[in-house]
Amino acid sequence: MSIPPPGWISIPASFLGESGQIWLRETEDKNRQLLIKQLLDGIYPHPFVMDDGKVRRLHFSLRLTQSEMRLDAPDELAVAYTRAMLGFLLFQPTPKHVVIVGLGGGSLTKYCYRKLARSRVTSVELMEGVIACRDWFLIPPDDDRLHIVQADAAEYFAREPEGADAILLDAYDEEGVAPQLCTLRFYANLRAHLKPRGMLVANISGHSLVAETHVDLIRKAFDGRMAVVDVMSDGNRIVYAFNDPAFPPDWGRLQRKARELEVQHPAEFQRLLREMERSAQREKRRGRR
Repeated sequence: MSIPPPGWISIPASFLGESGQIWLRETEDKNRQLLIKQLLDGIYPHPFVMDDGKVRRLHFSLRLTQSEMRLDAPDELAVAYTRAMLGFLLFQPTPKHVVIVGLGGGSLTKYCYRKLARSRVTSVELMEGVIACRDWFLIPPDDDRLHIVQADAAEYFAREPEGADAILLDAYDEEGVAPQLCTLRFYANLRAHLKPRGMLVANISGHSLVAETHVDLIRKAFDGRMAVVDVMSDGNRIVYAFNDPAFPPDWGRLQRKARELEVQHPAEFQRLLREMERSAQREKRRGRR
């Protein structure tokens, strides 16, 4: 977009020594210099979009990229950890309902909607300002298969269980994971929202004390039925937690499925499967202590 849509203004990114534009959801009468100062000071209070003509990014601050989209491949999962989150397809290859927590630039939402043609996709996003950016990232309008809900995730999952095949948790703001999500009750509610063989896939950033707390809460909520895979390039960990009491599966029988999925999707399913199995074995040993 070279001309901002109604309700948006553009500022050249040259003040950062970069090419392209920064798009802000502001009125035309706003003082551009004041907005630039807020951006530089890290106190601009709303999500915004940066576009260099090749890549479009959603930001909460200049130092934090929330999501990115290649303009020549808008449906591609550009970031490695999002591809790893597709690991749920090993166990739920034809999900009827996928719930995604954290819309961001809509990478996972778009991918699941367009590539899983028989799946219903619900995305839960707290920030109205993030949802307002959906057109920038070519997120389709709501229909009978896609529904974007503005809600606090803790409150959303505290309601009557709905029965999802997979929940993909990727809920970050400028401060990290929201504190209200760092509770055993939240993860227990996620499990209650799943079908009997459903699973949670959670993106956990880094190895901080808070990150370790989230991993431990998932472990408790799912009775240790989980595997953790590191995504070294992004500094993320993906936690796969299983509602199915028959876990662990027959890992060997899943090898064929992993090869088939690699033809259809961009994730390295065979590697993911090997790492899941090793992690699940470590969790089993941990449970015996």
